[in-house]
Amino acid sequence: EDAPVQIMGAPQDWPRWAILLPHVLAATSHASTPDTPTHPSDTACLLDRAGTYLSVHAQYGVAHSLQERALAISEAAFGPDHPTVASRLNNLALTLQALGQPEKALPLQERALAIHEASYGPEHPQVAINLNVLAQILQSLGQPEKAQPLQERALAIGEATYDPNHPIMAKRLNNLAMVLLDLRQPEKALPLQERALAIDEATQGPNHPDVATDLGNLALILRSLGQPEKAQPLQERALAIDEAIYGPDHPEVASDLGSLALILRSLGQPEKAQPLVERALAIEKAAKGQRA
Repeated sequence: EDAPVQIMGAPQDWPRWAILLPHVLAATSHASTPDTPTHPSDTACLLDRAGTYLSVHAQYGVAHSLQERALAISEAAFGPDHPTVASRLNNLALTLQALGQPEKALPLQERALAIHEASYGPEHPQVAINLNVLAQILQSLGQPEKAQPLQERALAIGEATYDPNHPIMAKRLNNLAMVLLDLRQPEKALPLQERALAIDEATQGPNHPDVATDLGNLALILRSLGQPEKAQPLQERALAIDEAIYGPDHPEVASDLGSLALILRSLGQPEKAQPLVERALAIEKAAKGQRA
């Protein structure tokens, strides 16, 4: 019960998780097998949360193992079509996506979506979460045209469910903007991303990881629109936020460095870009060890 439920986008709870993690891993290592679970709900929940925490901190290989166990226990306890199983599938799909395996994530997320639609109906907020993740997987598979209607549907569900300035709405706007950018429509993406940033800054504060995501995506759009001089300060701010939140060696920081290097090259400053590229590559090389 002491383990915080919210992990993604909740850096205020990460120090508590860092303290609890060894205890959670020890407790769940003695748990029963999926065939004879003693307390399946508690065990699977702890495994799933621990996996999510580790995935957020780029320890994807360990996260994947824990989340597979959580899924197996939940399926044995609740049956294959229970909403809890859908939540486990969703989180495992996110980790597979982070591992660079969207083709493995796809059927899991499709199954999660089908379970939640059958359980809650097609307009439920949980369905919107599945639509959002499924769209991101399709983008990774090079299919933004299939992702767009899913993100539009997720946004419509959000508009019917939440206040227009709710942080969830920022996520939906942000994700649709990235699909539009993939579809080479940066002029349509720009107002959505600007609105997402305004919502997150107002509701989450200026140094939240969601704000860093918004800033980086807005910088991508501006660079696509031929405005690298406007993109540069946004990307620099995103980098500073992510370094403060995740530390200097996280894949999010590597992504920021790579994006900033591209902006600097667009500004005719390759000599400033090169050390950023080298640092990003070093981070990615180290992260591959975590993915193994």
